[in-house]
Amino acid sequence: MDIVSHGLWGALAFGRQSRKSFWLAFGIGLAPDLFSFGILWVAASVGLAHKPDFSHGLPPESSIPPYVHHLYDVTHSFVLFLTVFALVWVIAKRPVWELGAWGLHVLVDIPTHSFAFFPTPFLWPLSDWKFDGWPWSQPAILIPNFTVLLLLYGWFLLQQYRPALKPERVRE
Repeated sequence: MDIVSHGLWGALAFGRQSRKSFWLAFGIGLAPDLFSFGILWVAASVGLAHKPDFSHGLPPESSIPPYVHHLYDVTHSFVLFLTVFALVWVIAKRPVWELGAWGLHVLVDIPTHSFAFFPTPFLWPLSDWKFDGWPWSQPAILIPNFTVLLLLYGWFLLQQYRPALKPERVRE
């Protein structure tokens, strides 16, 4: 799935308690891609790395530096997500639900990444097994994703700005 959708889904699912909670969940939803491919884009922007050429479709995975592959394994592991979630829960003495946006990111990526380009290593480091899903860029996935996000955010914004209905007093 595209990075912005990850942030929006994460915020929708785990960040509705407050504005701070929303932005925290949004950022955590983006984090797995930012800490893998984002680092490559920043390095390429300042001349420290070669930017892969996406102009003719997906570049060969061999053109992506090995450190990106390793960071992708780390950030897209559901095993590591569960470990970090549990560790933070123990340290904070409460679950930090906004971290669920990371887990949701990984779960959504499992069926929306194919073997053609960066299948999701959700069992890493326990196993290298990956699921051959359907690319998120296919219209059959992309269009419903954007449509449902638009409808849900529209509904939530409408609910937020709609005047509260007050029950009428019933005379007896």
